[in-house]
Amino acid sequence: MHAYYFDNLPGDPRLPHDYVPSRPVSEETLQKLGLKHWHIPVEGHEPTIDEVARTHGYKYRDVIDVSKAGLGEAFEANTKAFFDEHMHGHDEIRFILDGSGFSDVRETPTEAWIRLPLSAGDLLVIPAGMYHRFTLDETDAIKAVLLFKFQPKRVAFSRGPETDVSPSRKEYLESIGVSMGA
Repeated sequence: MHAYYFDNLPGDPRLPHDYVPSRPVSEETLQKLGLKHWHIPVEGHEPTIDEVARTHGYKYRDVIDVSKAGLGEAFEANTKAFFDEHMHGHDEIRFILDGSGFSDVRETPTEAWIRLPLSAGDLLVIPAGMYHRFTLDETDAIKAVLLFKFQPKRVAFSRGPETDVSPSRKEYLESIGVSMGA
């Protein structure tokens, strides 16, 4: 998976925001952060997604269409909310069916943003407790299958003092070998 450090320059978050020259992030770094990813051809993807779901205990699915057509009047509010830094108490698993966008994840303990461009066929697992955000790219549309271990819920916890010490955050930090004080 292509990944690079986000340049943190002001401007439209839907743009690539890659340093010049680019500062790529290694596969080893992504693995150390607990990220998992696969590229699965969209055509005929069902058996492979079924196997990933079975292997990892993902029992529920939902399809989300993040586009002006799919979200209607809620499009602007939702896309802004997705870009707020947050975490979940569960893994966030998405398989991109169509369209494209960017997932940004916090590198811990450096606090740098790592940008992960996503397009059709990408499957990304962001572990519970990892701070992240999402934005569309300039195409303004993405359609994805979301996988869940439990009944589908999309509860996001904005970053703050409470989430910094939450059980999900603590478990995440322990899983990557970082102490709570880091």
